Amino acid sequence: MPENLIDWKAFAETRNLLGAGFVRILGYFRDDGIKSVAAIEEAFHLKDPVKLVMPAHTLKGEAWQFGAHGLALLAEEIEVAARHYVEIHIDPSELVEKVAQLRPTFEATLAALEAEASPLVERKPSSFGQRNALGGMSYG
Repeated sequence: MPENLIDWKAFAETRNLLGAGFVRILGYFRDDGIKSVAAIEEAFHLKDPVKLVMPAHTLKGEAWQFGAHGLALLAEEIEVAARHYVEIHIDPSELVEKVAQLRPTFEATLAALEAEASPLVERKPSSFGQRNALGGMSYG
């Protein structure tokens, strides 16, 4: 799995650019990514490099948008190799390690992005309305 999954500067730029639509677009990335990863795995198992190209291309582009460089680079490696295999008419068996890394990389990336996008990130629980040690209510 790539060490630096997210370029947080690129993530912040995208978040600022998309504004109120950011969370919705991140949801599209999640949904599309789940479909793309499944399509890549299926195409790999079918030994069909043609069917690897588009989902890898889609995943790459969407990952770049959110600063998910580790995932984007992995998807790009799969896409480029698949295009080459189409040209030389061989099955994509050599991609076994890359395809095996894809799902865990996607899941780790998505978890990091969603955690950062959450409005509840790193908030301390409030003591408001909790009983203090003396049995009275604390309001602060």
